[in-house]
Amino acid sequence: MVRVRGRRWKVLGALALLLVLAVIALSLWEPIGTYRAAPPPAGRYDVRIVRDRFGVPHIFGTRDEDVAYGLAYAHAEDDFGTLEEVMAMTRGRLGALTGQSGAATDYVAALLDVRATVDRDYLKQPADVRALLDAYAAGLNRYVEKHPGEARLAGLFPIDGKDVAAGFVLRSPFFFGLDTVLEALVKNEEMRPERGAPLHDAPNVTPAGPAEIEKGSNAFAVAPSRSADGATRLVSNAHQPWTGGVAWYEAVVHSREGWDFAGALFPGSPFPLLGHNRTLGWTNTVNRPDLIDVYKLRLNEAGDRYLFDGKWLPLQSRRIWLKVDMGPAVLPVPRTIYRSVHGPVIVNNKGAFAIRYAGADQLKMIEQYFRLNKARSFAEWQGAMAIQGVPATNFIYADAAGNIALFYNGLFPERRPGFAWDKLLPGDRSDALWTRSLPFDRVPRLVNPASGYLINANNTPFQAAGPGDELQPSAFSPLLGIETDFTNRGLRSIELMEADSSISEAELERIKYDTAFSRRSYAGSWLRRIAALELSGDPGLREAQALIAGWDWTLEGRGRADALALLVMRPANRQHYRRLAPPDPREELEKAAAHLREHWGRLDPPLGAVLRLRRGKTDLPLDGGPDVLRAAPLWDLEKDGRAKVRHGDSFIMFVSWDRAGRVRSRSMQPFGASSRPGSPHYADQAPLFVRHQLKPVLFDPTMLRGNVEREYRP
Repeated sequence: MVRVRGRRWKVLGALALLLVLAVIALSLWEPIGTYRAAPPPAGRYDVRIVRDRFGVPHIFGTRDEDVAYGLAYAHAEDDFGTLEEVMAMTRGRLGALTGQSGAATDYVAALLDVRATVDRDYLKQPADVRALLDAYAAGLNRYVEKHPGEARLAGLFPIDGKDVAAGFVLRSPFFFGLDTVLEALVKNEEMRPERGAPLHDAPNVTPAGPAEIEKGSNAFAVAPSRSADGATRLVSNAHQPWTGGVAWYEAVVHSREGWDFAGALFPGSPFPLLGHNRTLGWTNTVNRPDLIDVYKLRLNEAGDRYLFDGKWLPLQSRRIWLKVDMGPAVLPVPRTIYRSVHGPVIVNNKGAFAIRYAGADQLKMIEQYFRLNKARSFAEWQGAMAIQGVPATNFIYADAAGNIALFYNGLFPERRPGFAWDKLLPGDRSDALWTRSLPFDRVPRLVNPASGYLINANNTPFQAAGPGDELQPSAFSPLLGIETDFTNRGLRSIELMEADSSISEAELERIKYDTAFSRRSYAGSWLRRIAALELSGDPGLREAQALIAGWDWTLEGRGRADALALLVMRPANRQHYRRLAPPDPREELEKAAAHLREHWGRLDPPLGAVLRLRRGKTDLPLDGGPDVLRAAPLWDLEKDGRAKVRHGDSFIMFVSWDRAGRVRSRSMQPFGASSRPGSPHYADQAPLFVRHQLKPVLFDPTMLRGNVEREYRP
């Protein structure tokens, strides 16, 4: 008996040893078996970083590439954790860092063949663009070299310029809805007829990581003819997640090669993506033209060929291994990805579906953004736009010469008439397969309208300049798939601009921070549905209904009904924006009332008690809400019942050029320049943000005198 027990213990010990060895092997295989980049070409970078009193980096370099090097280093000082995740994403290793959500992004990167696009096109980029990308990579490598203990993923660094470029290729199509199409197909869901929009709710297959890319932003441009003092004004009011891979980072850059720019960028970008230089500026808002087509393939019985123009072509397939962090080890998870002549293919329970989308398989968006940064006139800026690398998003422009413009930018497919392009397309016909985008002169635009102003708030481009000055739908082919959606923000912007024939800077600020719903928006029908509810048998809900009936349609934080209205308007906005049927009014009223009674014991707590800006020890009241110009559309309900905002008004910038063409700008972020809890700039802008205040952008280097926190060379 003793011998038997001894043998059992030996067997158990051997099994335990094997288990330990397996865990060690699984923890080591991932970094050993991954691609390692050669460091960028060796070079010396002449760069100086100056931090102003808000911690915003001002990068000074002899060459443009010096500036890119310094920008990467400064950003890593403030948010290396996010930058590491972005670089892991470009290598297909995000799952090894963040688990299943990251692995979903890695799957998409492989499906879209991002690395193949970069490997094919990188050397075709202009030399100055490649130098910029390599310098940015070198700046991140330098930071890791000096702070090796911060890197969490073994073998990720050094990175190279190709890794930086891959981030642009992967993220670009997700701003016009590719994520929703992919997720619907992965989940075996039917595609809806409206421009391929899926039946499901919020996407989670997104290169932004855990925080999804939500479609939002406001933009205003005012010409001298409409401004009270003859100035030209531009307001950039992007709505992005407040943290993560698509959160804004503010910077000012100066190069002796003529690159002077103030604005904001995403982690992994070697240049600002919006803002201004001395003579011009622009901002972006997400648009939603129909830029994605889905094809149903006809497969043979074996499922390895598809019919195309009467011939059976091989369905390309490739086995990939996703790397998924499961705690003690990184596990390999096999997946097969497919491709046809159309593009990426997803095979699900309903068949094989090929996807074709605007801007696929190209890197031109990188050169386009850099050329926009360095443009000095409207003509030069339009020349950069004509590169046609950015596949979507509106561009709202203004300059020192008094020009204002809206470009409904998109790489519109050159489609043939005769197909229902907004529905599922036949995958067996070449005449249903477009191969080119329309030229830049076909892109809808509105330049210097007589009204003297332009707005966009993720609404149709046919509502941008006020009555009598709008683009006409009849002037554009329906094959472009131009959106016709109205947002409350768009309607409200037009109402406020039309009510003011001479707009001062202060009046433009009041418009931007407006918290009202237009009575012409979907809010009207939604509130009528709530008012029509028969609630005679439920006194508690009847009280909530009466409170909403007396609401003043604003979320400024002064009315008794504001908190209740905040909670009931969010689901209505969500459904409206996603082109879905309205939610059940009784159910939403019931949920909102129950939440307020549970946590406050009443239906009418102050809005600021419910809606909060929270970071570390900072906990401040907010106004605004979903689809108002003071945007706070997404939040997390925390244990104490408060709504912690995570997405909405993010980087705000007011730019003006006076009559003499001199530029001045002010900006604000919800938190601060740094994502490090120990930094004094972790949340130092938050008190100003909640009070609708702006800080000066110290764009001219002379303005830094007396405002420098520190100065150094990396």
